[in-house]
Amino acid sequence: MTTARYDVFNGDADGICAQHQWRLAYPGAGTLVTGVKRDVALLQRVPCGAADVTVLDIAVDANAAPLRRLLDAGAHVTWFDHHSARQAFPHPRLRLFWDDAPTVCTSLLVDRHLVGRYRPWAVAAAFGDNLAGPARSLAQGMGWSEQRIGALEELGTVLNYNAYGECVDDLHLAPDALYRALAPYADPFDFIGASNEYRMLATGYRDDAARMVGLRPHVEWPHGAVYVLPDTCWARRVSGIFANRLAAADGERAFAVLTGCSDGAYVVSVRSGAPATHAAHGLCEQFETGGGRRAAAGINRLPAGDVDRFVRVFSDYFAACGGRVHAQ
Repeated sequence: MTTARYDVFNGDADGICAQHQWRLAYPGAGTLVTGVKRDVALLQRVPCGAADVTVLDIAVDANAAPLRRLLDAGAHVTWFDHHSARQAFPHPRLRLFWDDAPTVCTSLLVDRHLVGRYRPWAVAAAFGDNLAGPARSLAQGMGWSEQRIGALEELGTVLNYNAYGECVDDLHLAPDALYRALAPYADPFDFIGASNEYRMLATGYRDDAARMVGLRPHVEWPHGAVYVLPDTCWARRVSGIFANRLAAADGERAFAVLTGCSDGAYVVSVRSGAPATHAAHGLCEQFETGGGRRAAAGINRLPAGDVDRFVRVFSDYFAACGGRVHAQ
């Protein structure tokens, strides 16, 4: 009897590119389990049984209970991730490749495991995951031209941009459909040059990115700033990219981007200016539905009544990082 196979991955650039590298190296059709960027409790969708399960770029801490359930039912699980994993545990049918260093992402962990076999996809993912330094260092080590490096940076940015939304309907393309669109391409430059899906996403990104011009902070301090975006599809789509841009422009400060949801709550993206000592997930985990990693984390649902408390906690948490005075 054929063993069921499930591929579980985050719908952002890192998750999709990690999934793509893995299946290029180990071909095989499986049931895809993915969703928008904030849809991280994905393992609960996998039915119990003796299955082969690959999990990419979602936190162990958000999926510990269904992981135990699957392992107890006889599943074999291979897991690559860089998010919080305090609830990780050893098991003979679990292979966990985990590293939460602020200079790595899941696609870089897969690249490490595959010894660089599909490295351009890992570089694109790192750019998309706001790891421009490690991405550029890896790319330059391969001897690639600035033009090719720039193309991979745009690819990663566009793939990541597509993942942000309150639901799949907010996105230009569902993450499973996006993965299927790029799956035939071993070379990302072929995907960039030939894919209608890529052209559609790049156009959408340029249109939405133009709306970010002129956005001003809700509140600002020398050590960071909080922005509040409206309850619109475009704002939800650009929220992660906007947070990454803020961090890239001023890496010494911390930033939070709150984006309105249809129910009046907010989705929060946080970028830390000092991930080694003031991890972003350390702040976000003080709120229900919060989590992430050292450099970048978020809160999936922040009630409107908690916004003022979040602003206070954010300021107190990152005040010790210092920073320069910025005009408001």
